[in-house]
Amino acid sequence: MAIEVMLMDNVKKLGKSGELVKVAPGYARNYLFTKGLAAPATEAAKRKLKKLEAERAARAEEERKAALEVAKKLDKLEITVSAATTDGKKLYGAVSVTDILAAIEANRGVKVERGQLSIEDSLREVGEYAATIDLGHGVLVKFKITILDEQAEAAV
Repeated sequence: MAIEVMLMDNVKKLGKSGELVKVAPGYARNYLFTKGLAAPATEAAKRKLKKLEAERAARAEEERKAALEVAKKLDKLEITVSAATTDGKKLYGAVSVTDILAAIEANRGVKVERGQLSIEDSLREVGEYAATIDLGHGVLVKFKITILDEQAEAAV
């Protein structure tokens, strides 16, 4: 025996928000209803879902605008990091993501989370690298990382 519920949020392996699905009564009662992920399929639940979706859409639009503002601050970003090398080319270790995040914050005053930054190559040699910051809502900022030899820079 199954009961029909309306999903109020996306549920993995079950469905997306707004869908009507049939589930076991115990699963609905003990998990979906208590977590607020679903409601019995009634007219009141449908009205509540429409209200929730409108709030989510408004919040998503605000977050997108905030992401675009941050993207403007990060426009034409170029990060230069000095690191110790063994032979003028290979680094002793690697330039870490933490180093890059600190350089971004120092350069532009914008705090970027570790999960938002993606670097295509490991930063183990002197040179230029491409990286991307994903600010969410489809807003991507591409920038260049330049790694210089610490000793060569001190000699100049």
